[in-house]
Amino acid sequence: MVGIASENSIQCETEYSPLKKVVVAKPSYMKIAEIINETQKHYQHQNINVKKALQQHKHFVSILEDHEIEVIQLPSQPNLYEQVFTRDIGFTIHHRLFISTMSEKVRKEETDVLRSWARQNNIKIEEELLSSIEGGDVVVDGTRVWVGETQRTSRQAIRELQSRLPDHQVIPVPLRRDILHLDCVFNMIDESTVILYPPAFTKNSLKAITARYKVIEVTEQEQFTMGPNVLSIGNRKVISLPHNESLNAQLKGNGFHVIPVDLSEIIKSGGSFRCCTLPLKRI
Repeated sequence: MVGIASENSIQCETEYSPLKKVVVAKPSYMKIAEIINETQKHYQHQNINVKKALQQHKHFVSILEDHEIEVIQLPSQPNLYEQVFTRDIGFTIHHRLFISTMSEKVRKEETDVLRSWARQNNIKIEEELLSSIEGGDVVVDGTRVWVGETQRTSRQAIRELQSRLPDHQVIPVPLRRDILHLDCVFNMIDESTVILYPPAFTKNSLKAITARYKVIEVTEQEQFTMGPNVLSIGNRKVISLPHNESLNAQLKGNGFHVIPVDLSEIIKSGGSFRCCTLPLKRI
């Protein structure tokens, strides 16, 4: 999709406001070619059924469109096996679109596709930070930005992000070394509620999170099946895997409307609904 856009078309102040515009990419060439996370180790011999992944992704996109969300599809590239995970290649903070600095060589060229699309659509971008930072580690809650300190996002990048956002509080969240991104273990679904996998965090981080938010915990098995990586589309509506029954029951019990969508083929590569979406506009 190519058209005229501007900075006014970019606005994300939270992770849970009504979603209006989002960037995705079809898993047309998806495969586990190089092991770059713990989930892929489990599925490396089984690998990805691309036909099934495409069907699941198409259904997911149709659900978004049914909720009147504008879906922008980046062109799939044959050499970009992880391209379906558009959340990682950029992140929107208020009216600014940041281009990520990818840590894994196999993923670096993905940002070129996003940069090209943004320039074609007259969207000003914040170029990469000098050190590695990926969108899966960035969770926005108004002027508060939680950033996972992981193998993919460095403390140096977090400090630089803070310098670019002087009116925000950027909070480093150190995670257990095997955790891919913050959004694999932590996700905001409304102004006062988070989904959390506590064993991934330090005591200090847990204390800071639980002091501010109500917590819905996931089990180790649900963390493995990307339970926290739901997508909030606003108005307490959450897209979640049907397999995560305990989590979904907790969500419903806390007044959320759960929209079950099967993304089981795509999660084999280490990401789910949040990973597969780069929000540009929430209002």
